[in-house]
Amino acid sequence: MAREPREGGRGGREREREGDELVDKLVTINRVAKVVKGGRRFAFAALVVVGDQKGRVGYGAGKAREVPEAIRKATERAKRGMIRVPMKEGRTLHHDVAGHFGAGKVVLRSAEAGTGIIAGGPMRAVFESLGINDVVAKSLGTRNPHNMVKATFDALTRCASPRSVASRRGKKVAEIFGKREQAVAAEAADV
Repeated sequence: MAREPREGGRGGREREREGDELVDKLVTINRVAKVVKGGRRFAFAALVVVGDQKGRVGYGAGKAREVPEAIRKATERAKRGMIRVPMKEGRTLHHDVAGHFGAGKVVLRSAEAGTGIIAGGPMRAVFESLGINDVVAKSLGTRNPHNMVKATFDALTRCASPRSVASRRGKKVAEIFGKREQAVAAEAADV
């Protein structure tokens, strides 16, 4: 007797689309049952992350009576809600950042080259779709994949590049970094 794959676990499905160069990753599928007069009616809820591996990523959830339809709906929602995330050297984040959603809290840290993606399942799917190669992430408070993904997106929306910070302050990028380096030098001189 062949066993069916377990729903609600980690999905490892990945598809690459030819036309728009988007990679979609199935994070989780959950089977839900509605009890009706004749018995139970089953439906499926899917969570999908879509990205171009060049700094754009989105997530979506879809529900339907069949698994492929739920995945299709989730993928469409993910494409509509894509965000752009600034990356340092095209491989990591510019700075450490924290995010939360509901009971889910995440901490994302930039990492040196060669570190890889050190993160849990749902967050790993986000980083792989985004195109980040080096990052250290920790999830605190919940293991619910929906809240972990939403907390990760909250953190990613808080990321800022030095160029955007400089333009917002009306300064040059060198001025922002120069002050920090002068403070570190002054602190080292005091010690």
